[in-house]
Amino acid sequence: MPDNDRPKVLMARIGAAHGIRGEVRVKPFGDDLLSFSDYGSLITDDGRVFEVDRARVQKTVAVTKFRGVDDRNAAETLNGTDLYVFRDQLPEPDEDEFYYSDLVGLDVKQPDGALLGKIAAVQDFGAGDLLEVRPKRGRTFYVPFTKAFVPGLDFETRSVTVDLPEDYLSEEKPPEVAD
Repeated sequence: MPDNDRPKVLMARIGAAHGIRGEVRVKPFGDDLLSFSDYGSLITDDGRVFEVDRARVQKTVAVTKFRGVDDRNAAETLNGTDLYVFRDQLPEPDEDEFYYSDLVGLDVKQPDGALLGKIAAVQDFGAGDLLEVRPKRGRTFYVPFTKAFVPGLDFETRSVTVDLPEDYLSEEKPPEVAD
């Protein structure tokens, strides 16, 4: 399978330069701050490949030296770069576990079976995980990824069941509350 067809998993995001020898602060997306370096080469959206020379934990980031990034100027150009590994490089999750990237593309259905759309992405803007749902028509919308809103997840049928409040998708403004 060509590399651009292989699913990728976001592992980390490069932040600010650290020092003058090409090190950068890396914000990993995982429980272990150094796990992004366990799977070999890291790739970017535009196809660049990064190899970790060394990494060390410093508070909530990993100060990292990438091969070929040898000075502060080179390091500064990487700020904001997302780093991925191919999904097939990761270990298979345990039973009742999954990677968020495995959710992308699943059908989103109501309890009565009505199709609302497909999962376009899983987002976290700081207040918890959200499923971004792309309907057949119209703008995407978000559903909190909680048991109350998403009571069913079935990888065999490639679908999730969402239980939304009656007016959840309404475009009407709620009535004003009097003081």
